[in-house]
Amino acid sequence: MNKLYILLCWLPTALFAQTTYLLKPDRVFDGETSHEGWVVRVTGEKIEAVGAAAAVSASGAEVIDLKGTTLMPGLIEGHSHLLLHPYNETPWDDQVLKEARSLRVARATVHAEKTLLAGFTTVRDLGTEGADYDDVGIKQAINKGIIPGPRMVVVTRALIASGSYGPKGFSADIEVPQGAEEADGHDALIQAVRRQIGKGADAIKIYADYRWGLMAEARPTYTVDEIKLIVEVAKSSGRGVVAHASTAEGMRRAIIGGCETVEHGDAGTPEIFALMKQQGTALCPTLAAGDAVSQYRGWKKGQEPEPARIREKRVTFKQALDAGVTICAGGDVGVFSHGDNARELLMMVDYGMKPLDVLRSATSVNADVFHLTDRGRIKAGLLADLVAVDGDPIKTIANLRQVKAVIKGGIFYKR
Repeated sequence: MNKLYILLCWLPTALFAQTTYLLKPDRVFDGETSHEGWVVRVTGEKIEAVGAAAAVSASGAEVIDLKGTTLMPGLIEGHSHLLLHPYNETPWDDQVLKEARSLRVARATVHAEKTLLAGFTTVRDLGTEGADYDDVGIKQAINKGIIPGPRMVVVTRALIASGSYGPKGFSADIEVPQGAEEADGHDALIQAVRRQIGKGADAIKIYADYRWGLMAEARPTYTVDEIKLIVEVAKSSGRGVVAHASTAEGMRRAIIGGCETVEHGDAGTPEIFALMKQQGTALCPTLAAGDAVSQYRGWKKGQEPEPARIREKRVTFKQALDAGVTICAGGDVGVFSHGDNARELLMMVDYGMKPLDVLRSATSVNADVFHLTDRGRIKAGLLADLVAVDGDPIKTIANLRQVKAVIKGGIFYKR
């Protein structure tokens, strides 16, 4: 870790308020289109100007030569769990039941730093998985400059129907802590949504289906009316609802119920994806999570044929693309290693998405879907959340792993 990075992490943000940089990469991807020879002027925490070098003044600015790079908006991770770590290190059940929350928070601070240095300046963190409201505290620590990390959109505990989540496998007469908050029916759901918002939730996450019951088969959980109620209460506070849904019926209920995004969507059908397109519901496919879990279960990627789960995911992802569904970029990171967030973006290309569209998903599309109007594009007046990567990721998507510079709020965290 270089000395400059350590210094910048600990000095008060106010000291950098008047710093002005002129960033000179080979090209700028502005969140929608790539422009050769453009430069970006940053003053304080905001982008002051962007455009052709001859049109943007260098007066009073420190010129930063980023030769050989593409400068992009800071990437937005659409599905993260900073309080989880890879399941091949510790099974999910053991993380929820056996790891102290103090241990999990300490580990999450490292995850936050790794995420930021990988070029992801914002994460939508979709559930603490048994760690109550600790995501709110981590977000506050980042915002106060206590620890380095990305900007966070948090959902706190998430909502589950009774009996549908985990950990599982215990005697029926034993009550074990759950990985999310159980709530059912009119009054309990209203109270749970309001409680989570009151504790700091930026959005509400529900599990519209899950492997519940003794057969452990994924089945719908909440009724359409229950989902509509959750959405109504959340929207009254200006917040959206996110739905975990992997079955066709669970997806249908989430879409009809008014959820803004569907996470996973493994068993979607052309009819379901057409409904998503019609209703304006976005899909966060989490390709990398399924890929990681399959490898944890013994699949030797690159040496053995793809398992049925992976082949089916390729089919449903293509169906979503063909239907014109809005695709968010989010890998369910935490299932796999934090800091390797780009794994999802590379897989989106491998599964049939154009690199330019993947870059849009991880920047402007995620910003629009998540209502983050101050970021996701390189445009005057927006936050100076920026990342420079080697080469041109539109030509070689793997260049997203070659991060040369990371700026958040006008401060260099990697340079």
